[in-house]
Amino acid sequence: MTYQQLKSKDLLKIKTLGELKAAGYQTQSIKEELRQNLIKKIKAKENVFEGIWGYEDTVIPDIERAILSRHNINFLGLRGQAKTRIARQMTLLLDEYIPIVAGSELNDDPLLPLTSFAKELIAEKGDDTPISWWHREERYTEKLATPDVSVADLIGDVDPIKAATMKLSYNDERVIHYGLVPRSHRSIFVINELPDLQARIQVALFNILQEGDIQIRGFKLRLPLDIQFVFTANPEDYTNRGSIVTPLKDRIESQIITHYPKSIEIGKQITAQEAKVNGKPMEKIHVPELMKDLIEQVAVEARDSEYVDEKSGVSARLTISAYENLLSAAERRIYLNDENNTVTRIADLIGIIPAITGKVELVYEGEQEGAGLVAYNLIGKAIRTLFAEYFPTPEQKKKDKEGNPYVLPLSWFGEGNHIDILASQSDKEYKKALHQVPGLEKITTEFVKSLPEKEKEFFMEFALHGLAEYSQLSKKLLDTGMQFKDLFSSMFDMGAPTDDDFDDDDLN
Repeated sequence: MTYQQLKSKDLLKIKTLGELKAAGYQTQSIKEELRQNLIKKIKAKENVFEGIWGYEDTVIPDIERAILSRHNINFLGLRGQAKTRIARQMTLLLDEYIPIVAGSELNDDPLLPLTSFAKELIAEKGDDTPISWWHREERYTEKLATPDVSVADLIGDVDPIKAATMKLSYNDERVIHYGLVPRSHRSIFVINELPDLQARIQVALFNILQEGDIQIRGFKLRLPLDIQFVFTANPEDYTNRGSIVTPLKDRIESQIITHYPKSIEIGKQITAQEAKVNGKPMEKIHVPELMKDLIEQVAVEARDSEYVDEKSGVSARLTISAYENLLSAAERRIYLNDENNTVTRIADLIGIIPAITGKVELVYEGEQEGAGLVAYNLIGKAIRTLFAEYFPTPEQKKKDKEGNPYVLPLSWFGEGNHIDILASQSDKEYKKALHQVPGLEKITTEFVKSLPEKEKEFFMEFALHGLAEYSQLSKKLLDTGMQFKDLFSSMFDMGAPTDDDFDDDDLN
């Protein structure tokens, strides 16, 4: 049996250098280790990056090519595009355990020691040198680049206290306190937001990337470090906060561009996977597929909005937080009304506004409008976009010879009637309010194909919101919900709050 065929439990039984040699262990660089384990997974048709959706044909093949080429990697993309998550999952391509010289500061390979401690120990004890085992989860170091990061933090510095305590000369390498990079020998080292690292600190990485060695305070010290570097950067950082110096970019062999989900279906998979629903009474809350689509469509609208800074991007965390808030709005209603179950409502989308306002970076015009109103309008645009997928738009029906199917409900509102849809009202009151609008149920059952009975009222409410977005009805924001009434009569009702009166204070 070869060393590669040994199980973890057998490896952990090896305690000395002699036993390790007898088992057939050979030194292997981390890049080669990643490469060989990736090859095995590709041949076995295994998914290398579990839970990473939408990158199957774009980003993941680029990553695999970079690993096969033994490249250091820079992930370039807007926030919330799973850059760091991918880097963390690369540890799954490492061997489960690797041997190190027991007690060594830099995780020395027993057959290729770096530090004087490991070299002296092996020279003294030979095959009796004690060996310990390092799990792959520990072989990952992550550092967020901030302007205050120093060379000493990353590379290391002379420790005068150690020199005085141990009575060592400053010429002795034992007085060095190693930084994060040397301590990541034989590991994956990630620097997030690389452009935020000062240029002079970036320069300190040149030798490590090109030659694999370090220099500390003029020491004649060469440490051929074995590290897989992964960097992440946001494109806006190249112009706004900082930049990656050109020689450093030149030394990072593969730059991989990430992107947002290219379809709502992929976005829904990500949201469903990441949303924290533990402890929520999910068996009591029904979320129609259309509601999940609306949540994702809000992010799509935000990415295209003139009020949102496109350079900053709209993170996938927006939809995750929004979905969690949506579920909490329904959960709160169950507790308020002591009900056994509920269906999420379009009015519940008011509750996701706090999840939007904190996740979008507004341009000057957006700041003038106010974050609350921008978020509210994004929800409205999402409703308008998806309304056309389920119902004919009023403009379409005006041209049809069959006539406008919305005449009956619109006439009812035109007679001065109105309804209030409140996020906290009981299921019984909610249904009663919707069913008093003549023709609304007929429109819903006629145009929504394969309509589940429990989603009927949800789609009836959706129809009202859609008509309001197409300027057929007036939709007014109440403290706890929405009020629908005739568009023209609302123009003369100066006392009622309208969408135009929406203010950030309404969120409180």
